[in-house]
Amino acid sequence: MKKIAFIGAGNMARAIIIGLVNSGITPEDIMVANPSEEKRVNLAEEFGVQKTSDNIKACEFADVIVLCVKPHFIEEVCQQISQTIETSAKLFVSVAAGRKVEQIQQALANDLSTSIAPVVRVMPNTPSQLGLGMSGLFASKEVNDEQKYAAEKLMTAVGKIIWLSEEAKINDIIAVAGSAPAYFFLFMEAMEQHAQTLGFSSEESRMLVQQTALGATQMVAHNNVEISTLRANVTSKGGTTHAAIERFKADGIEKMVKNAMNAAIARAEEMAK
Repeated sequence: MKKIAFIGAGNMARAIIIGLVNSGITPEDIMVANPSEEKRVNLAEEFGVQKTSDNIKACEFADVIVLCVKPHFIEEVCQQISQTIETSAKLFVSVAAGRKVEQIQQALANDLSTSIAPVVRVMPNTPSQLGLGMSGLFASKEVNDEQKYAAEKLMTAVGKIIWLSEEAKINDIIAVAGSAPAYFFLFMEAMEQHAQTLGFSSEESRMLVQQTALGATQMVAHNNVEISTLRANVTSKGGTTHAAIERFKADGIEKMVKNAMNAAIARAEEMAK
């Protein structure tokens, strides 16, 4: 792994840094650039990485530059970098939602560059903070095999990845993985609330829901059988689980999930425009 700079010091930057350091990457080969002194100092003290308030200094230091700023700042940051950096000689990895590769490359273009900057666009999700992320990656045609491996190493440090053949599939990743933790949280929240109406305390309700969700997830992770089979295995016809499942189906859970995921895709497409 080459030297890495993080532009931005938010939750995703922290999650990836944790994963990199835990995987054996030397902290001195990582630099964090952020205008907030508190955030960059905290990361430096916690993990031993280098820190700076200067984006240009970080980019000069690194071979791989991870853009962890908010989407509406991405063009401004890239244009600033392009003023003094030969951007085509670096690999840029963007985790900014709704910003296409072409938009990022245009912002990075300058008179210093001999060719178009290589960009890998990544759609991670929040479980990356625990090393349990699921990310989709798309590489521009300028990304070579060595750079692709570097991007892969970067994101496998915080979970599992899949490479996408088309950039448009990023929006599908948003619906299936990027936004999806919130779907499960919403379902768990509804269960927790009803458990309290049944007389369980808030602590008991939380424990009942989170342990059941954890157990169900682990059963999926540790079995090769279809998820539908796991569901059928605990759904005896005429039993209590069967009654609950039939109620879900009658209320249209499958259509609800499909419509929600399609709404996420549609919004991602709007943001990209």
